[in-house]
Amino acid sequence: MRRPGPPTPERRSKAAGFPRQKSLRDFSFDANPNTDPAVIHTLASCEWIKKGEPLRLIGDSGTGKSHLLIALGTEAATAGFRVRYVLAAKLVKELVEAADERQLTKANARYGRVDLLAIDELGYMELDRRGAELLFQVLTEREEKASVAIASNESFGGCTKTFADPRLCAAIVDRLTFGGNIIETGTDSYRLAHAKAQQDSG
Repeated sequence: MRRPGPPTPERRSKAAGFPRQKSLRDFSFDANPNTDPAVIHTLASCEWIKKGEPLRLIGDSGTGKSHLLIALGTEAATAGFRVRYVLAAKLVKELVEAADERQLTKANARYGRVDLLAIDELGYMELDRRGAELLFQVLTEREEKASVAIASNESFGGCTKTFADPRLCAAIVDRLTFGGNIIETGTDSYRLAHAKAQQDSG
């Protein structure tokens, strides 16, 4: 019986669970002046993933942080890394359900075995203490061993809106920033400006 070969870049990208295709070639740095193309292309080399460093993308809605998260995740998958993309709310829901069913160890292992865990939309909803603690466990198990990339609409000072417990908030921020990379995509919505430009030209 013939054994399947190693996963191709296409299979790795599909296995990552990206909701749509995004690439760095499609990202408009001209429309996102807060984002330094040299820094992004350095991140595309995936050296930070080899070192197990975290990445945090911070910015308002429509500023390109999710685009960059998916594009950098795609670069990592293409380079041969195991990547998993998930919305923050979905991840926490899965962890809570796994804990209720006494399957938390299995759930943590599922998210722990990938080289890059890409968590999108952190900060769009408040997490209760239990959900925040379960997320903290996942981040702690990956600390300095495997990379986590986060896209969030909240600055460090605004994290208490997502994590009600100040000490837990501080601990999570520490896990996401220590020895890591921070990219701020700004506050001006590219999507809004693009839609307005199309409307004006129509």
